[in-house]
Formats: sequence, C-alpha cells, structure tokens
Amino acid sequence: MSANPIYHLKDCYFFEVPKALWRQGYQTLEDVPPFLRQGHPEIADVQVFNQALDGKILIPQPFAELDSLYAVKSGFGISKYMILQLVVAAVMLVLFTWLATKLRSGAAPRGRLVNLLETMLLFVRDTIARPAIDDPHAHAGEHGKVHHEGDAFVPLLWTLFFFILGCNLCGLVPWAGSPTASFSVTLALAGITFASVLVGGMWKFGVLGFFLNQVPAMDLPIYMSPIKFLIFAVEILGLCIKHLILAVRLLANMVAGHLVLLGILGLITAAANASTGMWATVASISVVSATLFSILELFVACLQAYIFTFLSALFIGSSIHHH
Repeated sequence: MSANPIYHLKDCYFFEVPKALWRQGYQTLEDVPPFLRQGHPEIADVQVFNQALDGKILIPQPFAELDSLYAVKSGFGISKYMILQLVVAAVMLVLFTWLATKLRSGAAPRGRLVNLLETMLLFVRDTIARPAIDDPHAHAGEHGKVHHEGDAFVPLLWTLFFFILGCNLCGLVPWAGSPTASFSVTLALAGITFASVLVGGMWKFGVLGFFLNQVPAMDLPIYMSPIKFLIFAVEILGLCIKHLILAVRLLANMVAGHLVLLGILGLITAAANASTGMWATVASISVVSATLFSILELFVACLQAYIFTFLSALFIGSSIHHH
C-alpha cells in the first residue's frame, strides 16, 4: 500500500489523487475492505490503513473480489483504465453527436471547434483512408466520379484515431495514466483492426476467396505447386504477427515515455536521499527536463494515434485488393 508514481504503468483498481484531497476515514478495522485486511493480517491499527490509503479512491467492485490493489481474486474487476476508456468514449459520443447535428443541417460550419473537428475528419479521410485503401487503378464512373473504397472505413478509422488519441492524452493528466500503456488495451485495439481485415476481405472476396487471396499469383509448374501451401502458412502467420506487432508498438511507445519521465523525476528523490547539497540544482534540472519531455509526449500521443490508424488502413487496404 505504498505510494505510487503519478504515471501508473500497471492497471490498478483505484484512482490516486493528492493526499490532501481524499482521506479514507476508517473508524474500525471492519470498515477496511476485506481484501486489504486479509492481505495485511499483521496490521491491527486502523490508522495505519488510513495513512496508507490517503489519496487513494478505491473503485467499487460489485462484480469481483480483489486480491490486492492490482489483482483480481475472482470475478470481473473494474479497473482505472476501464473507467478512463469509458470517459474517453463518452466524450467522443457527445462531441461527435453534436458535430453530426451541425453538419447534417447543411449550413456552413461556424465556430473553431466545428472547423477543427471537420478538418481532422477530412485529414483522416484524405490522408489515411483513401490513400491506403482505395484501388490505385480505379477509374471514374459514368458520372465522372471515382468510387473511393476507403470512405466506407472512415467511421472506423476516425473512431480509432480519436479513441487512441484520447487514451494517450490521459497519460499527461496527473494521477490518471494512459490506458494505452496496458497491453490488454492495445491488444484489443489491434484485435478490432484484425477483425476489420477479416470482415472486409471476406465481404469483398468471400470466405474462401479471402484466404486464397493471401497467396500471390505465381506461374509455377505443377510439380512445384505444393510450395503454395507453405506460402499460405507463412502469409497467415504473418497476418497474425503484424497485428500483434501493431499492439506491441503502441504499448512500447507509450510506456517508454512514462518510464523516461519517471526516471527524470526520480532523480529528485535520489539527490535528496544522497544529501549531497545538490538537491536544488538536480530538482530544477529535473523539473525543466520533465516539462520539456511532457511537451514531446504530447507530440508522441498524436503521432502514435496517427501511425496506428494509418497502419490499420494499410492492413485493411491489403485485404480487399488482390495481391
């Protein structure tokens, strides 16, 4: 129950805030959650629990029994990252419903927020969806218009982009943490892309046609035809691996920034414990460095949302076109 750093690299079942803002105020040991009493049977003073949990807001767990502040014993645990993701999703729902109402009227967009969101929508459509998914050999139709296959996937890519961006930016909020610093979150996001690849490809070519399309066309003699089975196995394995890497690269980039910030701020504590008389200098340098690195983290949060979305569009585009 020791204090935790601002940037939690492990999902947990509590929110941490400044100690002065939240006191548990347990009166007896019976008030302390059972999993904490069972985990620390040596503590007989309720004030020890109060002091250890100062600044920690425990998340109610109606569907689970906790083993610790970081682990579920049984059932379905509600973690901090789950709540943060729901908050991001709720903000997106409210914001984009309002935007859709504005655009549906057909009136010229007015206001900075409407223009900003519409610009970002066009950015996702024109620089991600269409270039990555459209057939480069498509010709204009009878009315002179080119059919853009990527437009059908814009809602998916738009949602992925803003959801990942929102989760990334949560990591810059003190005492919150970034849900994309959890492998379960990035794996689920990569799973959505993988499902989109399968559904899009099977919708275009059929179930059997999608898997046959994984093997590039090759003019081989009959006695070398079995090599196609090997290529098919390699392609299917590669299809799974590249989506797994999609999850890992987002996780690694978000965790790396948090670790660097944690290391920089840890220099302050190390200098204070060393009693070298350099604490003020080290603290000043660390605060300035952490501030500059936080600005870089802001850029990385946007960049990683873009890269994940663009790679997702590339994977979808490769699944709906012939090799």
